[in-house]
Amino acid sequence: MPPKLGTTRKQRKTQHVAKGGVIQPSSQILLLNPDQWEEFILAAARQRDLPGGSHYAVVKRLGGAGDGGRDIEARYGQALVRDGWDLYQAKHYAQGLTHSDAFPEMAKFFKQLALKTYPRPTYYYFCCPRAVGNELHNTMASGAAAYKAKFLDAWKNEHTGMKGRAAELTQGVQAAIDDFDFARFIECPVHNLLAWHALDRAAHHDLFGIVPERGDDDPMPVQPAGHEDVYLDELLRVYTEHKASPVTWVDVPGSDYEGHLTAQRQTFYCAEGLQRFSRDIYPQEQEFERLLDMVYAGIRPTVVQLRLKTGMDRVDATVDKASTLQVQESRLSPQLRGGDLPGTCHHLVNGGRLKWVK
Repeated sequence: MPPKLGTTRKQRKTQHVAKGGVIQPSSQILLLNPDQWEEFILAAARQRDLPGGSHYAVVKRLGGAGDGGRDIEARYGQALVRDGWDLYQAKHYAQGLTHSDAFPEMAKFFKQLALKTYPRPTYYYFCCPRAVGNELHNTMASGAAAYKAKFLDAWKNEHTGMKGRAAELTQGVQAAIDDFDFARFIECPVHNLLAWHALDRAAHHDLFGIVPERGDDDPMPVQPAGHEDVYLDELLRVYTEHKASPVTWVDVPGSDYEGHLTAQRQTFYCAEGLQRFSRDIYPQEQEFERLLDMVYAGIRPTVVQLRLKTGMDRVDATVDKASTLQVQESRLSPQLRGGDLPGTCHHLVNGGRLKWVK
């Protein structure tokens, strides 16, 4: 719908959106199976920014038989040492994590500490797509001492998921429990995992079906900007050759060339918008430059055709050819607009790769 008279339509900015029919990542993770959930946590932990801007030196998935109650082992350094790593425990249930879910896992953890299967970690993270349930949350929030007392009561008196297990609470296991601060049991919120995972933008977008949506391009200014000088000078050479007498910028308004030059500038700015979009979405990659390479390969046979005798012939034939190119290999192809590919021709001129007048 066009804006009302006297108003200005707000310019749309480039953003990331879910593909049509795709639900948000926070909902998609509920559909992952337990293996996929562990893989997701693994990828997220690898991207996590630790205090000081560092990352884990080693992140390994150990889920399954023999994992010793540690699905993901994330080390601060190369060696697995006491207080030098974090344990991520993946719990993908149909409801929030309960005491009966958590206590058996904690018992397994303390038994492995007593057996010296691995040293004490800094933190033990519960990773649950449906979060820690309200009752367990309240227990964890009540403080380390109260949490520990509730856990030991359940184990000694064989309730809350610990039926028939009192004999496992040996002196060595009790020592491991006493050596661990229960404040180190932490819920790892889903939004944190998603934020860490999103630091690998390509993998995050691929997993969750997120695509970039191109915003509005900047309008073409009335007066040319400095970065237009090269391709505009080349177009003025085209007009000079065509007219057989010098044509300068001041000669263009009102002349036969005004419409032609304006159209070329408009396509240049279309491609300029695509270049800006590329830099916003792929800041570490040369996607626009790769597209220019594809366009150059596609239009080069046209530019060098012997039947094209003048610069005007070459401009028009090449721009027409560019508009028909198939560039699906480019990651930018889903966001192409009508003037983008013709406009890349002038970006190639700006880069010194094309000339219209021999």
